[in-house]
Amino acid sequence: MSLDKLKGKVWKVGADIDTDVIIAARYLNRSDGEYLATHCLEVLIPEITTKVKPGDILVAGKNFGCGSSREHAPLALQYAGFSCIIAESFARIFYRNAINIGLPVLVAPEAVREIKEGSIIEVDPSTGIIDDVTNNKSYQGEAFPAFMLEILKSGGAIPYVKEKVKKRV
Repeated sequence: MSLDKLKGKVWKVGADIDTDVIIAARYLNRSDGEYLATHCLEVLIPEITTKVKPGDILVAGKNFGCGSSREHAPLALQYAGFSCIIAESFARIFYRNAINIGLPVLVAPEAVREIKEGSIIEVDPSTGIIDDVTNNKSYQGEAFPAFMLEILKSGGAIPYVKEKVKKRV
């Protein structure tokens, strides 16, 4: 995966969005991303999967991804087309699950408060800079530690480990 700038339309959700709202437990009998994406956030935003365009960006309030530790939640969001999630804060296990599948997640409270639904934003995951193209304003999100950037650049934890093993052989 390239960690070039990500550009897309903003979809906003509130605070304390739990993993059951992201992908309901009744759909967890399968784990393929394409299937999960068809039910992503469907209770919160009906027909969202027919509206999201690849590259769009989800902006959320505090404690995004709380609830169970299911890795299906970030996978559903990624396959639905979201290139990045920006939130005031994330549940820790959701945050790591997202990084582990190669989905950038940025903590940026000021951006969340000010960016409007439907705005076009550009995110640089390497620096944490968020540019609101629609309103000509920039925000600084929390930058990733170097090792997390490497995991994201590899496309997730499994490809990262495979690359490391390949280099040692």
